[in-house]
Amino acid sequence: MVRPYSLDLRERVVAAVASGQSCRTVAATFGVSVSSVVKWWQRFRSTGNAAAKPMGGKRPVLLAGQRAFILERIEAVPDLSLRALAAELAERGIVVSYGAVWSFVHREGLSFKKNRAARRAGPA
Repeated sequence: MVRPYSLDLRERVVAAVASGQSCRTVAATFGVSVSSVVKWWQRFRSTGNAAAKPMGGKRPVLLAGQRAFILERIEAVPDLSLRALAAELAERGIVVSYGAVWSFVHREGLSFKKNRAARRAGPA
């Protein structure tokens, strides 16, 4: 994964632009792209700091507020498909993808794999 440039470099670039040098000259001096110099300068002017924004982190769970409803529906209808569950959520005004429903169900430990061997009538 890529990392942002160091704060030290960003501060030196911003100081050079603040001293009156052009963005192209500063970019060539420090070996960074002109667009980086422009963005760092804009960020410094708007926030007073040229530090990079935080990277990564966890995305919020879209269905956290619907946990009780989903668990209740799965308990009431154990063979409810994920697509049907997504459709029921859409009827309640929560439009989510199949993948979001799958992630929620998997995170709750409710997913399972079908066992074809258990469905056989007799020995193979």
